[in-house]
Order: sequence, then C-alpha cells, then structure tokens
Amino acid sequence: MKKYESLFILDVRKVEDEGNALSKEFCSLIEGWGGKMTAADAMGRLQFSYEIKKRKAGIYWDFHFELAEDKVNLIKEQYALDERVLRILTIIDERPENAVTCFQTPIADDAE
Repeated sequence: MKKYESLFILDVRKVEDEGNALSKEFCSLIEGWGGKMTAADAMGRLQFSYEIKKRKAGIYWDFHFELAEDKVNLIKEQYALDERVLRILTIIDERPENAVTCFQTPIADDAE
C-alpha cells in the first residue's frame, strides 16, 4: 500500500457540522477498502482567490492515509456527485517518515 494525501474543499452551504460527518464517512470508507487512516485534519473555512461553483469560501479537510493503488480512483468516483464536495485533490504522499507539517494531527487523538 502507498501513502496518499487527499484535500477536500466542502461547500459551506451544504455542510452544517464543519465537515465532521464527511470526515467520519471518509475514514470509514478508506478502512472499509482495506486502507489505514493516519491523519484527518480540519483546516477550517478559507476564502477562495476566485469563485468555485459560485461560492466564495469553502471548508478544507486534509486526509493522510495508506491505500492500495487500484482503490485510489474510487475516491473521486465516490464523491464526484456529492453536493457537499466542491473539489478533491489526491496525491501520493512522498514525504519522509519524520517530516512534520503544521496541519498534521494523529488520528488517534481525535478518537478519544
């Protein structure tokens, strides 16, 4: 399994709980496909530099996980028609093991 990072931009008008429900849904989806979540970070509400689907701001979520390569395309297929999601970006996470980002919080801390 490879390490991946997905950034979700959620529609402010369609999400009531700042994206917590979608985050839990995404984590259970990854684990259901045999993957492992390593971090799920709420980055908050941010203004766009240009409008996306007539919206001026969105709620950002950053997910770090391990998943089989053949399952990664299913993420986009799963959320392509979801009204809550404005954009999704999924990339291979090639950072060194000891690299720390300012947004990264271990998933175990959220479960407590």
